[in-house]
Amino acid sequence: MTKETEEYRPLRDLDLNNARNENESYEDYRKRLKQNESILKLYNTVGLDAFKEMFPAGIGEALKNSAEEAYNENEKANAKKLPKELGEAK
Repeated sequence: MTKETEEYRPLRDLDLNNARNENESYEDYRKRLKQNESILKLYNTVGLDAFKEMFPAGIGEALKNSAEEAYNENEKANAKKLPKELGEAK
């Protein structure tokens, strides 16, 4: 009987490489390094169990969801702003 257990990898989908990627701007590179530093600091502070509780699907999934939410909020703000600007132009 084989027991299959899914291994929890909290830092999956996270680019921890300190080298700048080929198609990465310097600003994005610095932002990624700072983000990695804060994530690793949190992970080292709270430990694996608490990190797993906070991010059950891993930090990569949480960052992806956060980016999508920010994009959607920005789209909503732009949609509200656009009709006002069109009304002023008339």
